[in-house]
Amino acid sequence: MKIIVDMMGGDNAPLAVLEGAAQAVKEYGVNVVGVGDEALVRKTAQENSIPLDGIELVNCTEVIDMCDEPARAIRQKKDSSIVVGLNMLKDGKGDAFVSAGSTGALHVGASLIVRTLKGIKRPALATMVPAKKQAYLLLDCGANVECRPEMLAAFAVMGSCYVNKVEGRRSPSVALANNGAEESKGTPMLKEAHQLLKTTPGIRFVGNIEPRDVPGGEVDVVVCDGFTGNVILKLTEGVAKMLLGMLKQMFLANLGGKLAYLLLKGSVADLKHQMDSEEYGGAPFLGARQPVIKAHGSSKAKGIKNAIRQAKICVENDLCGTMQSALDELAAAQKTEE
Repeated sequence: MKIIVDMMGGDNAPLAVLEGAAQAVKEYGVNVVGVGDEALVRKTAQENSIPLDGIELVNCTEVIDMCDEPARAIRQKKDSSIVVGLNMLKDGKGDAFVSAGSTGALHVGASLIVRTLKGIKRPALATMVPAKKQAYLLLDCGANVECRPEMLAAFAVMGSCYVNKVEGRRSPSVALANNGAEESKGTPMLKEAHQLLKTTPGIRFVGNIEPRDVPGGEVDVVVCDGFTGNVILKLTEGVAKMLLGMLKQMFLANLGGKLAYLLLKGSVADLKHQMDSEEYGGAPFLGARQPVIKAHGSSKAKGIKNAIRQAKICVENDLCGTMQSALDELAAAQKTEE
């Protein structure tokens, strides 16, 4: 299996990407094709004693920056690591693509270069979010700001497939993010989406879910438009960071707090581990014809390694093929209703 990795993407590139790729080669037995500034990557590997065994390098002369306008960058920077990597994926020179680079450029590139599954106009950005009972899949979390009911139904189908194939959960539950649990709540679009989800084949829809109940982790998939999803995701990250910071201050405040920390050290470590987004690696663009994984821009080696693990699982389980079959079933059901 060959996983194409953008060596220039993210705040900590290329060092963190190299470290994560080397760890993935060792732990998961994959081959990595690294795209980027080959001279810089080799120099970084040499200076930090990182082995390049199992890592093939493809040289690129350009980099898409976070401030670049996505569509223009994809059109104009043909020799950038993102464009070269996505073209390699399209041409069958790799099985999946992983990048911590520009989310917008990856979204445009996945749509225009790799192309989308039949029935999907634009891929949805999905991510596993830590929660009390268990992590849940949130989609869309930023790629499509406005969505029609049909798009949300497709997100639900793809999200169910992902949680089943990648997370190994049978008959995953799907909920629609809304401002109330009742069917009558929400905008006209959300009311229509609710009714559509009730009859969508291949998913176990459990109704609306209020934002205050989302962190409980009682459902497997939370479906929403990209604007709502991005707000949920960033608010969750902010609250988690605040609470962990307050907990640390409490333990360091006095001798009693320090003694309490010693007694609770194991539990605190478990909590930090549970809330660590890098454990899940990245956010897949569900709806692309081949696996495209967006690692967090601030990813360190562990985040990159786990994003490559995600890509490997997607390929092994033919996630995209499974999604296409489920989407075909959805399209057939909608046609019958018409």
